Amino acid sequence: MHKLYWWQRGLLGVVGGTMVYLYLPIVVLVVFSFNSNAVMSLPLAEFTFDWYRKVLANEAMLTALGNSLIVASCATVLTVVIGVPAALVIDRYRLPGLGLFRRTILLPLSLPGIVTGIAMLNFYRQLGIPLGLGAIIIGHSTALLGIVVSQVLTRLSRFNRRLEEASQDLGAGPIETFFKVTLPGIRSAIIGSALLSFTLSFDEIPVTYFLTGRDNTLPMYIYSTLRRGITPEINAIGTLIILASLVLIVASVSMLKDKD
Repeated sequence: MHKLYWWQRGLLGVVGGTMVYLYLPIVVLVVFSFNSNAVMSLPLAEFTFDWYRKVLANEAMLTALGNSLIVASCATVLTVVIGVPAALVIDRYRLPGLGLFRRTILLPLSLPGIVTGIAMLNFYRQLGIPLGLGAIIIGHSTALLGIVVSQVLTRLSRFNRRLEEASQDLGAGPIETFFKVTLPGIRSAIIGSALLSFTLSFDEIPVTYFLTGRDNTLPMYIYSTLRRGITPEINAIGTLIILASLVLIVASVSMLKDKD
């Protein structure tokens, strides 16, 4: 084992301190979600699941959670369905205006969410599109489309096109070649971009704020609740979201390993 120099130990200390700074709030949130005391203060009181029971009995919060899941799921499906073919067109063809098309798709990624939200709100008003979950889904899909396109394009740049040519030489048609050769080759990029799109859509606030109607989403519900202070129920729902995120990560990694 090599001896670490002083600057290496210092660098490790900085990295370790940064990791603690980033993840300690998550640990605090999880710990206080099981604390029987409604006030977030030390020392901790008794261990309890009461706040989780209250979350399951909070109809407004559950409705907001359901709306967020619907929006995130639909937006993810739309971004994948539109983004994958768009990435294939950009990668495979050299058409006039294709460069501008690519930059236009990636533009929302570089814009602040509040700018995108205001622009979409004005656009919807001009077209007479009512605000609500449908408008939010379209808004999220537009804002997150660049994630799928950019990640799939990156994977396509490393894809061996000779595999497709060999498949067609063996008698496979374009559709069969896509599903049996191309799609498995870009599967990791699709899954990764879909998970990222789902996560960003689920906790999106700026765009949702301008496009929401009567239906509330979970981030908007939590945002409005936080004006009255952090409640143990917020800690409980946050812990459940963290657990669900970990399950998604483990499932996606396992799926990629099994397919590889």
